[in-house]
Amino acid sequence: MHLSIIIPAFNEERLIEQCLQSVYASLATNSQPGFTSEIIVVDNNSTDNTANLARQAGARVVFEPVNQIGRARNAGAAEATGDWLLFVDADSILNPELLADILQLIEGGKYVGCGSAIRMEGLPWWADGVLKLWTVTSVMFRWAAGALVVSRSDAFRDVGGFDQELYAADEVTLSQKLKKWGQQRGLQFVILTKHPLESSARKVQLYSGREIAGQILRVLLRPRRTLQDKKHLSVWYDGRR
Repeated sequence: MHLSIIIPAFNEERLIEQCLQSVYASLATNSQPGFTSEIIVVDNNSTDNTANLARQAGARVVFEPVNQIGRARNAGAAEATGDWLLFVDADSILNPELLADILQLIEGGKYVGCGSAIRMEGLPWWADGVLKLWTVTSVMFRWAAGALVVSRSDAFRDVGGFDQELYAADEVTLSQKLKKWGQQRGLQFVILTKHPLESSARKVQLYSGREIAGQILRVLLRPRRTLQDKKHLSVWYDGRR
């Protein structure tokens, strides 16, 4: 098995080293004969030291000039050589137990891919409630959170990868396409819950509850119009770090 780990990163100099350290530690813990891997960091037109820090940590760095998460993920996938693709956000921590669950799923031969439940520390009560609601929805509909998506590389390419018309929620449409691809071949797409991915709660710290609620409301009321224009997605694209 050859696994490509792809990390999209835009101005992530504060967190990229911690993310990469967690990836290397998880790979070392799960080392086994016949298992190889590569780590690709996609510099999504950063203006800080993200790319240099990633190179210094030993990752391969790919440049994507258009600041869009789907394009960054697709750019990494285009350079990947793995049989499987694991996309993880730069503000997340990949724990060894979750990687073990992913590798076990891959080795079982019954799945086209998976997502993971997400854990965030230090959330206020309202944000914790939103995360719990998302977790229930994610597991029920088998929609991956963008912080972690795993896919067979052939399936990913067959379905066209992440939808580049969307500036957010492209992981949901990819999940739907992978489920359909898998169903035609007797394969499943699931959400892993035993060892959740640890992701940063910085958006809750950087944005007010009113700003986040407004962002969610815009997506719910005008989903296509909002998701296709990053000017309407300030929580993702205004650059606060």
